Amino acid sequence: MIRPVLLVTGGSRGIGAAICVMAAKRGYDVAVNYQRDAEAAARVVAACEAEGARALALQGDMGNAADIIHVFAETKVTLGPISQVVNNAGITGKSSTLAEADTQVIRTCIDVNVTGAILVAREAARSLSAHPEIGNRAIVNISSVAATLGSPGEYVWYAASKAAVDALTIGLSKELAPAGIRVNSVAPGLTETEIHAVSTGEAGRVARIAPLIPLQRAATPDEIAEAVLFLLSEASSYTTGIILRVGGGR
Repeated sequence: MIRPVLLVTGGSRGIGAAICVMAAKRGYDVAVNYQRDAEAAARVVAACEAEGARALALQGDMGNAADIIHVFAETKVTLGPISQVVNNAGITGKSSTLAEADTQVIRTCIDVNVTGAILVAREAARSLSAHPEIGNRAIVNISSVAATLGSPGEYVWYAASKAAVDALTIGLSKELAPAGIRVNSVAPGLTETEIHAVSTGEAGRVARIAPLIPLQRAATPDEIAEAVLFLLSEASSYTTGIILRVGGGR
């Protein structure tokens, strides 16, 4: 049996890593993209291989068009034609009010989360369209509940970037539907990952926000990965253009 080939951008940590390992357990071969942390990516590859998957780590900045093209090309050469893509790479920047935000923090966030996500989606559209013989072809973009909450006082620029991802999902789903390629989005809520300390600069953010969530807790990365794997799978074969909110009721 031919295993489907999944490329996950930003797959070395957090939600991306959980998606990679869960996909390996469910029969996918996996390409793990990372930007800086080669050791983390290697650990994810090892975990995927332990589940019987072929896996490889691919360095690349998902805000850079040449890197994106390279990552897609290397995945195809090593694992075969790509059948699914998770467009996950993203950053927030240090949290602050918009008035206090540094211009470069905003620009970098938009470069990766908007321009980069669009370029990844473009390459995914090209790659998946080239192989109509693959039955279940799908793209899942990773958005955020921030797109509708706005993230006031934290990072409204990040919220705006994720609203752009939602628009990308809706438009591209309609564009690719005639080719049989499905495009959906998962919008996670507060999730227990290192992004809060590493990217936002607030290590206690989970504890601060959890009481505001109707389910009274943050999600685990695996809970977000479950939603992503559903939208990648044939179980969602008639689902395209949706933004699946996984936010604990928030």
